[in-house]
Amino acid sequence: MLFEVKDLTVAYGQSEVVQGVSFIANKNETVAIMGRNGMGKTTLFKAMMGVLPSKSGDINIDGVGIGAMESYQRVENGIAYVPQGRMIFPTLTVEDNIKTGLSNGKNKEIPKDIYALFPVLYEMRARKGGNLSGGQQQQLAIARALVTDPKVLLLDEPTEGIQPSIIKEIAKVLNEIRQLREITIIVSEQVLSFALEIADRLFVIDKGKFIHEDRRESVDADKISGYLSV
Repeated sequence: MLFEVKDLTVAYGQSEVVQGVSFIANKNETVAIMGRNGMGKTTLFKAMMGVLPSKSGDINIDGVGIGAMESYQRVENGIAYVPQGRMIFPTLTVEDNIKTGLSNGKNKEIPKDIYALFPVLYEMRARKGGNLSGGQQQQLAIARALVTDPKVLLLDEPTEGIQPSIIKEIAKVLNEIRQLREITIIVSEQVLSFALEIADRLFVIDKGKFIHEDRRESVDADKISGYLSV
């Protein structure tokens, strides 16, 4: 399984927010895309999911071009997306929130491994989503994305607004998901310690372009921290 982005350009009017970005992510690999606010991370993720149209470039999953597809068709081809800000339904229960992810899937029951990955969600399955903490809502958003049994999981700023102890918990869960499901995980992130716990490779995006790439074992943390600080 290969997820490939080739020369992707995304523009708002005349302004090119993502400029010719290319990368490959393999099966059972986690890739982190690091960058400061306003550098194009969220725009890139929305374009990969089909929420925003891209001006040019290709996106392929398992050799199938999905760049012209609608978002729901991309889901059918194996992409799941956890947007920035989580976007759960505050008035629905935890269980019903997770089930909203099943609407496109073949299953109508929540797979057992979902609650095994997120025991806190099992305990709170009758509670309304809006009554969960930020970290619990993040776990809920990931659980909802996973019920479609995706090949590729896109997570936009998963640690935003979450306390450090819960960030560690989310890193642990993402590593478990990858081992159990052998999926590709792509995260956008500003917290370097989190990225180093989960990612095999790290890219830095600056003004819509990739300016740096490292494998985790050879990361120059000081250098990446320099890119992330204003």
